[in-house]
Amino acid sequence: MKRIILQSLILISFLMFSCGGDPLPKPKGMLRLEYPKASYSQLDTTCAYAFDINKETVVTLTNNCALTLQYPKMNASIFITYKPVADNLDKLLRDAQKLTYEHVAKADNIQEQPFVNPTNKVYGMFYVVSGNAASASQFYVTDSTSHFLTGSLYFNTKPNYDSVLPAAKYLEEDIRKMMETLHWK
Repeated sequence: MKRIILQSLILISFLMFSCGGDPLPKPKGMLRLEYPKASYSQLDTTCAYAFDINKETVVTLTNNCALTLQYPKMNASIFITYKPVADNLDKLLRDAQKLTYEHVAKADNIQEQPFVNPTNKVYGMFYVVSGNAASASQFYVTDSTSHFLTGSLYFNTKPNYDSVLPAAKYLEEDIRKMMETLHWK
């Protein structure tokens, strides 16, 4: 019995005196991700379009002029699809808009940014999707008569807007650069 009491007293005294000092609140830390300054070169294919891409991308081209631009350091990909226009522009536009707005269930906001480049005959829309949607950005461009190109940015991870936001902002600039430098052949 004395042994149990002695062990209990030692344990209680150890617990009481082992914690020292007042607890201090820790400041909130924010993850700071820095990406290399973007450097661009022209992607020239046998397809009906060409534009500038970030040199950090890994390009995969299929036989129907669809592209996958992979960003291994960010675990992200931009999927690009090309379709010729042949009296189907309304359907192509509806499909591109429908694809974007399928994310509305998980998105907090979808911001539309019209794009017009009359010099290269490139007209379209850039969508910035905020929230935990599967796609962070989408776009389409067309010349309204012969060519139609769509693109979607996806991260190869479960959507968490706060976590992918720095990479999404970086890649939005790459998409804008693609749209600004796109020209039809």
